Amino acid sequence: MNALTNLFTPDCIALENPAKSRSDAFAAAGNLFAKQVGIDANAVVEFLNAREDLGSTALGAGVAIPHGRVKGLKQPSAAFMRLKDPIDFAAPDGQPVSILIFLLVPEKATQQHLEILSSIAQLLSDADTREFLSTATDPAKVCEKLQHWGAAK
Repeated sequence: MNALTNLFTPDCIALENPAKSRSDAFAAAGNLFAKQVGIDANAVVEFLNAREDLGSTALGAGVAIPHGRVKGLKQPSAAFMRLKDPIDFAAPDGQPVSILIFLLVPEKATQQHLEILSSIAQLLSDADTREFLSTATDPAKVCEKLQHWGAAK
């Protein structure tokens, strides 16, 4: 079991999302989390924007990990989104982003938060995994890949 095993479910996987901007993507993520965790969608957008205002969460190679600490959240929650068309995300390599893994953690989650972010960053730094996530058409298969990433390594 890894730090990502219990974070993803097929209903938190969005493939071919039509977002045309960061704000569109954050709004879509807010709706995913509202359904998944019962958090107000607008509050999710505020938490994500607050973190993004500190600096871009884009890693380069077309991926980003928007994340935030959420007051009142009991356990970490994540969502995967692949955009139909890449968007500008102020990535260090200047490349637009099409793969986003959103992470919400409890306000006080420090070490756990860092471990999850590290696992996600490692997952997204693997070229084969990025290729799979860029082309997969079945949310259940994407979910399985995210949940079990690193188990066979």
